[in-house]
Amino acid sequence: MSKFGAFLKRKNVVFSGKRYGIDALGAMAQGLFASLLVGTILNTLGSQFHIGFLTKILVTVGSGEKAVHYTMGGLASAMVGPAMAVAIGYALQAPPLVLFTLVPVGFATNALGGAGGPLAVLVVAIVAAECGKIVSKETKVDILVTPIVTLLIGVGLAYLIAKPIGTAASWVGNLIMWATELHPFFMGIIVSVIVGVALTLPISSAAICAAFGLVGLAGGAAVAGCCAQMVGFAVMSFKENRWGGIVSQGLGTSMLQMGNIVKNPRVWIPPTLASAITGPIATCVFRMQMNGAAVNSGMGTCGLCGPIGVWTGWAADVASGAKSAVTAMDWIGLALVCVVLPAVLTPLLALPLRKLGWIKDGDLKLD
Repeated sequence: MSKFGAFLKRKNVVFSGKRYGIDALGAMAQGLFASLLVGTILNTLGSQFHIGFLTKILVTVGSGEKAVHYTMGGLASAMVGPAMAVAIGYALQAPPLVLFTLVPVGFATNALGGAGGPLAVLVVAIVAAECGKIVSKETKVDILVTPIVTLLIGVGLAYLIAKPIGTAASWVGNLIMWATELHPFFMGIIVSVIVGVALTLPISSAAICAAFGLVGLAGGAAVAGCCAQMVGFAVMSFKENRWGGIVSQGLGTSMLQMGNIVKNPRVWIPPTLASAITGPIATCVFRMQMNGAAVNSGMGTCGLCGPIGVWTGWAADVASGAKSAVTAMDWIGLALVCVVLPAVLTPLLALPLRKLGWIKDGDLKLD
């Protein structure tokens, strides 16, 4: 072994697909869940059930028209970049000074990355953590050298690549907007599949939908696709993950499965096919529109934001006269598209893949 190779081994720097594509990615999804998604769930609970301490403004940053107000959930969501970066550093077994310095690195990277923030954080946090590990405890002034090196490399790299990654993620939004001009049947398939896949990938489907103002029938198709991924993975993996998996994936995020998807991409086939079915059912059969806040189109069942967005859109349409009333068929369609069909279709679509050996027991197990 070369001296450099021995040095890297001593510093626990291991260049491997498993460490970066499975361990780091899986940990990042947990960081996302513990910040953005938990914050979203708390905000939704507070606003829908009028829970005072969850809707109370705890922190205000800035003043006047530029003031930003944060609730408890808002604070958690705002820390998504640091949470993901620290989770990645933890998975890479970074020493304390490196781990702590990843907080500002993650914040800067996510802010610069826009819709591609999570993916940018994954790349930047890995590089910054490994560089920090290399210099850690190599000097007598480690308390200065390690955080400075980690911060300079992390934020410097974020400045160079986070915005291009965000631009690439926005291309997904352009593709979605092209699909919205198609016949409702084909639009339902394409939008449902693309937004659902984006929700599971380490990019922000919610940010994409918000940036492009995805509402109406296209918003309904997006909700269908996201719900198919989340509910589909939750039910399909019930044997491995039980009720904890139902909650973490069904009300949290299907991104938790990204590590397993990297190991066996075939596990992604059933929920994606389910989204291709539920999308056109939403647009053509039930004419389901999401006329709430556009961000809800990319949230799926995370905190029930997708269905709640559809419901708030109904309420607004009834108030404005655009819709005469919310009918029983509306509610039936919402339940079928968002929960029932994904829960039934995904395990059924997985059966032949299990018989072929493409999906095996344990392939969907969450750490």
